This record gives sequence, structure tokens and C-alpha cells, in this order.
Amino acid sequence: MDELIEFIGRNLATVPDEVRVERFRRHHLHVYKLFVDPQDMGRVIGRQGRVAIAIRAVMQAAPISQGRRLALDIQEAS
Repeated sequence: MDELIEFIGRNLATVPDEVRVERFRRHHLHVYKLFVDPQDMGRVIGRQGRVAIAIRAVMQAAPISQGRRLALDIQEAS
């Protein structure tokens, strides 16, 4: 799943070298943090969050997500 999210993020970003993904668990929830360059935040989130919603839909549809609760946080890389 990490590779899938990173692949999507790198293809959306204008600065793909700044894209990275971190994963951790919070209770029964698997949280993926997608870090992007500050100038790419708008591209990755999209108008009214449509791109972010689409990324989350792909995450839920991936076969690895079966039986898991997933979350995606998009943050600026520092």
C-alpha cells in the first residue's frame, strides 16, 4: 500500500523527490501519511478535495485493504 500511495503522489507532484509515505497504527486504524512539497498541496488535494477522495477510494479498493480500516493524511514535507 505504501508503494501505491507513493506512486500516485509522485505522479501528481511537480517536485516528486519530496514525496514520501509513513505508516503507523492508531488502535484498529492503519494511518498513511503522505508528505508532499508545500507547492504541491493543492495538486494532491484537488478542488474540493476530489483528488484526495479518489486516492482514498483507490486505497479502499486495493486487495491488500481487505478487512482493514485505512486513513490517509496529506501533509507538507518539512
